[in-house]
Amino acid sequence: MIDYRYQIIRMYNEQMYFPTTRVLTILEMLQSHVSMSGPELAERLEVNTRTVRRYITMLQDLGIPVEAERGRYGSYRLRPGFKLPPLMFTEDEALALTLGLLAARRLGLTSATPAVEGALAKIERVLPLALRERVWAVQETLILDFANAGPTLRTNVVVTLCTAMQQQRRVSMRYASFNAEESERAVDLYGLVYRPGYWYAVGYCHLRQDLRVFRLDRIAHAEIGSETYTRPAGFDPLEYVSRSLAMTPRTWPVEVLVEAKLEEARRYVPAVVATLEETPTGLVMRCSTGNLAWFAHLLTELPFAYTVRQPAELRAELQKIAARIAEMASRE
Repeated sequence: MIDYRYQIIRMYNEQMYFPTTRVLTILEMLQSHVSMSGPELAERLEVNTRTVRRYITMLQDLGIPVEAERGRYGSYRLRPGFKLPPLMFTEDEALALTLGLLAARRLGLTSATPAVEGALAKIERVLPLALRERVWAVQETLILDFANAGPTLRTNVVVTLCTAMQQQRRVSMRYASFNAEESERAVDLYGLVYRPGYWYAVGYCHLRQDLRVFRLDRIAHAEIGSETYTRPAGFDPLEYVSRSLAMTPRTWPVEVLVEAKLEEARRYVPAVVATLEETPTGLVMRCSTGNLAWFAHLLTELPFAYTVRQPAELRAELQKIAARIAEMASRE
């Protein structure tokens, strides 16, 4: 089998004016797309269409069957059935792929560990020895500490949801609530979001007739339906999920008046912890918590003044912290 990439590099060394990286990039893009237009290739490579034509001619001169459709907006494609030789990666590309696979395994993005190991093995197989040893070094020494990585996800569920969102088709799914009660849902999905510990999907639930947030590890089964929908323009899944998690009903509803600008407060109060709202009386922080002691400690870390409006029990927790700090400070 002819190693076209080697020939391209050799031609570059001989002529010294062909930008090898861009020619290889065209080759890879044509391999991964049915066809691509000259202007599209030019835009991605940040060159003009005349330069693209020169690169295409170079590939054709090497015997790579690139077919061209004539015309102002003509497109290029590899002849159907043509297979490229094994991939070649730069050191940065190999490292990026390795880190991505290791992170996927650590975050529980696939329930099949062999899938990650198989992909890593395939990458290693096509690498030169020196680069392969560098990748091994990363795998053997790097520790990815994702606190509360959360439960492992079902790969087929993730793929189904992503495909449904891309095609904007309704999903039928069997979903378990926090108390393990299962229900059948028809959902128009607007986005997938990862927050430390869990993955969430947000969309319009036809059972509840409202927007809802779903934890992916609680989805037992998902299937793409035939009904289509249109995602709302400008909808921010991350912002919605963060706000929903902060306001999830718990034991204690909290309201605190914060003496700070909105931009300043946002640096210290994550959206997933509480919402921040500018009101005529000042900046108000609202949330719901099941652990007042934890929330009191969070308030003590704020670098600005605040007033607890509710609950009174939260003020009591702050007084306990103040008394303990005073006791520690008085020790000699």
